[in-house]
Parts: sequence; structure tokens; C-alpha cells
Amino acid sequence: MNKITESLASGTNKYIFFGGKGGVGKTVMASATAIYLASLGKRTLLCSTNPVHSLSSCFGQQFIGHGETQVEGCTNLYALEIETATTVEKYRDDTRGKILDFLKYADIPIDPTPFVDAATTNPAFEESAMFDNVVDIILANKYDCYVFDTAPVAHTYRLLGMSKMYDMWLGKMIKSREDAICLKKSLSFKKNKKEVCDPMIEGMLKSRRKTEEIRKLLTDPKLTAFYFVTLPLALPISVVERFIYWVRAFQIPVGGVIVNQVMPQTDSKSPFIVNRQTEQKSYMELIDKKFGSLVSARIPMFNNEILGMEMLKKVFD
Repeated sequence: MNKITESLASGTNKYIFFGGKGGVGKTVMASATAIYLASLGKRTLLCSTNPVHSLSSCFGQQFIGHGETQVEGCTNLYALEIETATTVEKYRDDTRGKILDFLKYADIPIDPTPFVDAATTNPAFEESAMFDNVVDIILANKYDCYVFDTAPVAHTYRLLGMSKMYDMWLGKMIKSREDAICLKKSLSFKKNKKEVCDPMIEGMLKSRRKTEEIRKLLTDPKLTAFYFVTLPLALPISVVERFIYWVRAFQIPVGGVIVNQVMPQTDSKSPFIVNRQTEQKSYMELIDKKFGSLVSARIPMFNNEILGMEMLKKVFD
């Protein structure tokens, strides 16, 4: 049993994230972890936030477009591949509705189209939509454990940063709205001004409460762990080193580092094998030097591609 399975078996982590450079095996590690949690009797949701999904291919079962789906051959495991296009379109409609409500309530006779376009075409809109979806999934609290197969580093970095940025944005919006209402009251000619509940402020306060709740969950080391997957190669190692710094900057607890595709030692005299083993030995020493006790597992290079339930179960054997 490696550090990950020991931690999962004895710990309280409910929200487990896997990140790293593209192509290092995040989907396989997330899937293997979810299977292990399910084997412990924990009702588990394996969720992909990657716009280019791989869970369906990994399990040989179609998940995209089917919502939260029972994984065949694993009693307590469910999988979800978030549909980016559907999520973004729904979020766009919600945003459009909020802007229209704002203009209607403020009694501003103006064409809302430029405001809607500005709000729904900004560079971070997709991450905002995805973040909102992940928040709803977590706060629904339907599962004992949630395992997230995240997108490559840049996308995930923006996704994780949304809670902090969204909270700052909401704070400024609420303050601006309160100032506007105060000014409107002071300029009103009505003697008896009836206090009316502002639906915009109520909506923003509700969103802020959700954001604060999710930040508490994701920064609690008892509940959350972020694992980084790397290969014994220069680029993935450097990516993980930077990624750990970013995740810690968001105060998200680091679970550890998983080294994937470690070549077994052989007596082969093949120049290719000898060179690769020598290279890997050097990189493994670098990994131990850089990450030390954070190294949670060394996953061997398998003879076959890791696809399907039986192969996934072998990952943490």
C-alpha cells in the first residue's frame, strides 16, 4: 500500500483533485483513486473538468451527455464528464437574465445587448461557467467522495482562481449597488420612501455565500487534497513544481506527487533501455530532491495501456 491508499483508507479527504501537465496520466490516476474509494464502500463521483474528456475512453463506457452515470462493474462509483458547451450556454443564459433584471429594476431605458455581450465574451467566462458548475456539484453533497480529473495546468489554474476572483468581484459589485441605491434614495422626490428588497443584492449575496462556502471546503486540509501527476522527465517535473506553488497560493492543501510510468530495472543490454533507465534514475533523484516527502506513489510502466476496470484496479496494487 502506497501513501495515497494509506491516506485515503485512514483519512477524511472528501474532495480529491488530480492535476499536472497534459499527457502525464491524470485521468488514469483519478480513475484508479475513485475505484479504490468505491471499493472502501464510499459512494464516489469521478468528475472530469477537462474540456477534452477521457473518462469514457478510459472505462470503455459512454459518460458524456448522460449526467452522473453509474460506472459498470463498480457498485459505488459514478462518473460525470461536464459538457463544456452546455455548461457555458446555460451560464450565458443565466448571466443574460441577471443583467436584464438589473436594468429593469434600475429602470434604465437602454439596449442590454452590449452589456450582455461584454459579460459573456470575456476570456474567463468559460472558467466562470465551469467553476459555477463544480460548485453546484460539490454543494449538492450527494456523495461521500468527489474525485476531479482536471484539465492541463493553465485551465485548472484559472478554474481554481475563480473562487478568489469571484469573491473580490462580488464584493465590489455589492458595494457599487448599495452606493447606487443610496444615491437613488437621496435624489428621490418621494417623501415616504418605502424600503424595497433589492433582488440584485439578494442574488449577489447568495452567490457570495456559495463562494465563501466552497472556499472553506477547498482550503480545509481535512476535506481536500490536490495531487500532482508527473513523469520522470524534465518538463512535467518543472510544471508540477510551478503548479504546487500556484495551488498553495490559493491555500488549497497539497496531497502529494505521483510519479507515473517508472521503468522497472532490467538486465537488458539494449542501448536504448540502458539510456532510458539511466535518464530516469537521474530524474527520479531530481524528483526526490525537489519534492521529498510529497512523493506519494511511484507507478510502474505497465506492459499494456491502462484501459478498462481490470487494468485500472492494478494501478495501486
